Amino acid sequence: RPPARAAPFSRGRVGRHFRGGAGRAGGGAARSAQAHAGCSRRAERLTIYGQSWGRAARGAALPGSAAAAAAARRAGREPASEPRPRTAPSAPGTPGAAFRPRVPGPAPSRSPARPPPGPGQCASRRGRPRRLAVTSGRGCRTRSVSAAPAAPGPGAPRRAPRRSAGRGARGAGCGAAGPRPRGGGGGREPATAPPPSGRPAATPGPGAPDWALQAGPWEPPPPRRAWPGAPAGKSRGPLRSCKEATGDRLGPAGAPLASARGPRPPAPAAPARRGHPGAAPNAPARSCLRREGVRQPPAGGEGRLQNPRRRPQGQQFPLHQRKVRHPEEHRHVSGKLRIWDTTQKEHLLKYEYQPFAGKIKDIAWTEDSKRIAVVGEGREKFGAVFLWDSGSSVGEITGHNKVINSVDIKQSRPYRLATGSDDNCAAFFEGPPFKFKFTIGDHNRFVNCVRFSPDGNRFATASADGQIYIYDGKTGEKVCALGGDKAHDGGIYAISWSPDSTHLLSASGDKTSKIWDVNVNSVVNTFTMGSTVLDQQLGCLWQKDHLLSISLSGYINYLDKNNPSKPLRVIKGHSKSIQCLTVHKNGGKSYIYSGSHDGHINYWDSETGENDSFAGKGHTNQVSRMTVDESGQLVSCSMDDTVRYTNLTLRDYSGQGVVKMDMQPKCVAVGPGGYAVVVCIGQIVLLKDQKKCFSIDNPGYEPEVVAVHPSGDMVAVGGTDGNVRLYSILGTTLKDEGRVLEAKGPVTDVAYSHDGAFLAVCDASKVVTVFSVADGYSENNVFYGHHAKIVCLAWSPDNEHFASGGMDMMVYVWTLSDPETRVKIQDAHRLHHVSSLAWLDEHTLVTTSHDASVKEWTISY
Repeated sequence: RPPARAAPFSRGRVGRHFRGGAGRAGGGAARSAQAHAGCSRRAERLTIYGQSWGRAARGAALPGSAAAAAAARRAGREPASEPRPRTAPSAPGTPGAAFRPRVPGPAPSRSPARPPPGPGQCASRRGRPRRLAVTSGRGCRTRSVSAAPAAPGPGAPRRAPRRSAGRGARGAGCGAAGPRPRGGGGGREPATAPPPSGRPAATPGPGAPDWALQAGPWEPPPPRRAWPGAPAGKSRGPLRSCKEATGDRLGPAGAPLASARGPRPPAPAAPARRGHPGAAPNAPARSCLRREGVRQPPAGGEGRLQNPRRRPQGQQFPLHQRKVRHPEEHRHVSGKLRIWDTTQKEHLLKYEYQPFAGKIKDIAWTEDSKRIAVVGEGREKFGAVFLWDSGSSVGEITGHNKVINSVDIKQSRPYRLATGSDDNCAAFFEGPPFKFKFTIGDHNRFVNCVRFSPDGNRFATASADGQIYIYDGKTGEKVCALGGDKAHDGGIYAISWSPDSTHLLSASGDKTSKIWDVNVNSVVNTFTMGSTVLDQQLGCLWQKDHLLSISLSGYINYLDKNNPSKPLRVIKGHSKSIQCLTVHKNGGKSYIYSGSHDGHINYWDSETGENDSFAGKGHTNQVSRMTVDESGQLVSCSMDDTVRYTNLTLRDYSGQGVVKMDMQPKCVAVGPGGYAVVVCIGQIVLLKDQKKCFSIDNPGYEPEVVAVHPSGDMVAVGGTDGNVRLYSILGTTLKDEGRVLEAKGPVTDVAYSHDGAFLAVCDASKVVTVFSVADGYSENNVFYGHHAKIVCLAWSPDNEHFASGGMDMMVYVWTLSDPETRVKIQDAHRLHHVSSLAWLDEHTLVTTSHDASVKEWTISY
């Protein structure tokens, strides 16, 4: 490998390429001279590819080089004094030996001995022209090369060297199916640059060795070759592929075409893989390729590898060779540790570390708040201990061969550290610097939690085998097992010590939490949290006088030691993204109703924030839209193909208020008289008194959203074609009025003002258009301001303002009479965009997002 300072040569994908400012094809005379000087000094490092046979002859000795001179002296000849050709061959692996260029045709026999060449003939073929290509970092140059002819007689004209016939023939020009591409770039001249001035064609002089070759005159390289079906001006990049450099031509999806040696045998079938919808059975997975840095070409074309160290273009990428993660996994599981300043009113980010490549599962501080231990899912490293302000290591966490689930540090000197892992073992460390002491193998299932007591005298380990063991905090010796054979009937997921280090709280998958007296090894209290799967206890905390546990449902339970049968308080909420919401006043209070991705509907007290969910079995899939009708019933549509009517007084799901739809519903709107209009995939359905009475199948466009006029006589349906169509309700039918309102893009939401005077339409083109109903739905005003797709809007009760939320995480409150007067709420939800809006009153706006939170905003104009 040449040293780093040897600029003309570098190691590339297909061998050692010739590149650099002076080595690129198409340079001037100075570049050519520098290139030939580099070739003569390091001839054995240049790779010369014989394209007709698709083989590369490496280690060529060029005329004038030291290797060529040595070979000439060994043969009893003098080196050639004529100008050297741009390319010169030699036998592969034998510097200075005779080169035997090959021509298309049957492969020659591997005979060890050959007759010596005659005068003026090439050592391989007598008088046969030969084409060679020298690859560079940005392209290749092809020359017609023939053996030196015999000396002509007096006055006989010398035969002109054969000019290159172009690159269209099979096997020519790096094996390409068309003209060979040339790379552009800074410091290069155009591809049509003239040949170096004053440079004659190289011819062998008197006394030149028989292997001397003659190079044809310089010719400009042809234009770059574009992939099949590429638009005008588009072309493939520089040489990237080993198969390109050796004469194999690849068709779309990696299918080999004929080469100079004839048809190639078919390639073995690639393993089955997942492709995009509508892809060919063996087409590469589009998302996988896009993540791996391959540009997606037009249909039928080839992908270009943007990294020369990737696979050759056209080859398939089996999915089993790489792990493709979901985008959500990339977004949330970064494996980074962030340290924040909590001493100021605004919490500032102080440091950010990535201790290992994987998800972090637990952290622990020393009592002086200087050292921090981090464990989790790594590749070769599952934990780290370092100083929080500098990141300097203060020990090494070893002794495990699987994921480490838990870590804790003794809060008094001498420091000790304990870990629990999926390898069914716990490990004990001494420090600082922390060093592995021994392994604890008492458990026979995953060790889920390890905790030191506040006084540091003991530490406990909890495992999926239902056991809790107590150990000495200083020496690590086993003290006892809580509960004898088993502490819980199910796996134990968390433990927490009391502040006085005498009691221990445990949370288990058997749906119970227990308080243990460690000194006497007995149970003090048992809290039974329920009987369903969602009542499994996954976490616990003993903080001063408060005992908390976390259920699988996401609920946080405040435990009461005096009444174990019932928690003091239960904090409920959504554990999945919220898709929609609506508001309603009931009993003098305003309530917020929110529906999530998992089908749960929660109601919130807008004043206190207390919330709960409806009783019974409700939707089983994402709740897409909700609204409240005039009878005080919550009407919701879901991806489980149902529309539900729920009584807001009872707050109980009823099996009688379910309407089964033929297609998946996307939006629902209600009007007076018991009417409801449901927009489904390719269908519009009219409901009357919770029964289907009319439907429009295949309306000729894809309906997306719907709104009913407050008077109940008109329905507006927005479609993905960018139009809003008007329908009138006549008894139990829907009549198309033939009116089409044009939006600026695909319609994402529509809403009538409370007085029915205006219709607002938002679209994917970041525009809100307001139409005047009294003026025959004429365009009243257009509102611009969002930087991304608008997804929802809602009118204020004053009918003068309305709010819109977009994927730019912005919420705008617009003034109907003046589009320039607006209230901007930036980053309303930092993690995700706003998914739904609703007004509690003229100055209170409610927003929800995919971050599973509900926010109230006070608006001042």
